[in-house]
Amino acid sequence: MTRNTPDPEADLTQLAFDELGRMSLAEHSLESVLQKVTDLAARVLPGEAVTSVTIVGDGRPSTVAASGPLALELDLVQYAQDAGPCLDAARSGEFVEVLDTSTDDRWRPFPQLAAERGCRGILSFPLPPQELITGGLNVYARTSQPLDEQTRDVAARFAAYAVVPVSNVYLYESAVERAGHLRAALDSRAVIDQAKGILMERFTLSADQAFSALARVSMQTNTKVHDIAERFVRTGELRPE
Repeated sequence: MTRNTPDPEADLTQLAFDELGRMSLAEHSLESVLQKVTDLAARVLPGEAVTSVTIVGDGRPSTVAASGPLALELDLVQYAQDAGPCLDAARSGEFVEVLDTSTDDRWRPFPQLAAERGCRGILSFPLPPQELITGGLNVYARTSQPLDEQTRDVAARFAAYAVVPVSNVYLYESAVERAGHLRAALDSRAVIDQAKGILMERFTLSADQAFSALARVSMQTNTKVHDIAERFVRTGELRPE
């Protein structure tokens, strides 16, 4: 009877995948998730991998989180030349890999610059597409050797697992930020409506005339309408002293 020999490397890889699957939105920020992804990538990839998240909004790319200076630097080089694996993955929605930056002739001169910085392999995995926003998770492997096929397969599986918590946390933080902006907008509108009501009652104005009075003072004093309204409601004074 033949007994299967345990594969410690495979077990370690699976543990990394399991840890990614257990990550909670409520317990992590985007930066902490990315740091966790980087720590786990170091377990399954050769060299000291660093990671980043590229988001393309309104046609312009930006790095919303990076686990180290090298990841940010290589992202910015690609943005400057408007070409590179991270941009291709984010824009096309397809997985992009560079097994050996020293010989890859796509997106020149970026691969050669990455090789000079000690990055030999690059994996860029697209985030699930969202309305008006696309993006990707980028893994930069710092190793003296090209990524072999086995490492490539493990890395591709890792990226497929890692992209889920990264995407979820980004969407969660974006939703929280939008909710905060909406609350601020509603609060601003409420105080302006309150100031308009006081002006309408005190000076027998229409709603349009009351808002025009607030807007006129805003322009004359170079002050936001919301601030003019808030002071008026609080003090009864339309103009600052």
